[in-house]
Amino acid sequence: MVIEVHIDGAARGNPGPAAIGIVIKDGTRTIEEIGAYIGKTTNNIAEYISLVRGLEEVLIRGIKSAAFFSDSELLVKQLNGEYKVKNENLAPLHYHILTLIERMEDFSIAHIKREKNAHADKLANEALDVHEEAGMPLFKKPK
Repeated sequence: MVIEVHIDGAARGNPGPAAIGIVIKDGTRTIEEIGAYIGKTTNNIAEYISLVRGLEEVLIRGIKSAAFFSDSELLVKQLNGEYKVKNENLAPLHYHILTLIERMEDFSIAHIKREKNAHADKLANEALDVHEEAGMPLFKKPK
């Protein structure tokens, strides 16, 4: 069975408070669910960081073959070589991802519709909600 990894990044504002969501599955069995606040950044950087973390998580577990799914067309097309990485803030993340992919025996990434990525999206948004509810002053919503 192929390991599937659904990834998503979310930012409220662009840039703004951001988080990632990751779901790692082996068939119907969920191996790991991750929702993590990552600070203030853009949505595209959050998408990239979700892939970095997803790759790190599978490699830590000794998994060398995985199919990744993202609703970020930009991320997927840049990784598949269809688009060039022109943004100077994405370039180092893109390079880091390529070094992680080199450690994989079989890697693929595909674009999926947002509704097919609802679980990862939910985890990212829950991480943002928890951060906001904690009342972190730098990112607190105005009243």
